[in-house]
Amino acid sequence: MKSLFRNSIFFILALSAVSCFDSSRPNYQYMPNMQEPVSYEPYGAYDVFVNQQEAKLPVEGTIPRGWEPYDYENNPDGFSTAKTELQNPLPYTEENLNKGKALYTIYCAVCHGDQGDGKGILVQNEKILGIPRYDDAGRAITEGGVYHVQYYGLNAMGSYASQTSIEERWLITHYVMKLKNDLEGGAEREFETEEDLIPAVNADKQMESKETSTTGEEENQIEE
Repeated sequence: MKSLFRNSIFFILALSAVSCFDSSRPNYQYMPNMQEPVSYEPYGAYDVFVNQQEAKLPVEGTIPRGWEPYDYENNPDGFSTAKTELQNPLPYTEENLNKGKALYTIYCAVCHGDQGDGKGILVQNEKILGIPRYDDAGRAITEGGVYHVQYYGLNAMGSYASQTSIEERWLITHYVMKLKNDLEGGAEREFETEEDLIPAVNADKQMESKETSTTGEEENQIEE
């Protein structure tokens, strides 16, 4: 009797499980958040949004955090003006140069080569051709020009404005100019020191030193 009752219970439970089974939607999921995320999918459709569209354009008139305007247009005149006027605002330090090298290796070396000679891995494999060297005659590379090309792109090179920040583009510029100088056989540029970076503070220190010296001379004269 007990066996019959137990079997009946198992049969009812099994029947209940089978009756609710849906092949397109499993009854049980292991770690369901991997299948059904808690947050909204960027391109998902949800009734809480207008037209069910989750991905919305930014509010008109707003700008991304940290964004700064770039006043040079994407045309030959803008490029020429940027080459002449723009200068790297970041100090030329060993730390910044190393950061620029790391970023250059990620974004630039694949085409331009580790040495800036236009022999990146894509060129060696003949996936892309015609990459010029940084020291090619007539190019007249400048800091402003390097930054401008990263911002807008040039010829077959696309823009890197979406992949890199303003600071990162200037760090890359430092390293590109170093590679250009190395290819041309120029003298190694000296790193900027604390004295170069904070002239106002050093000027105050010099004034304090002069005042201390003057006070000492006056005390000696009084004692004499």
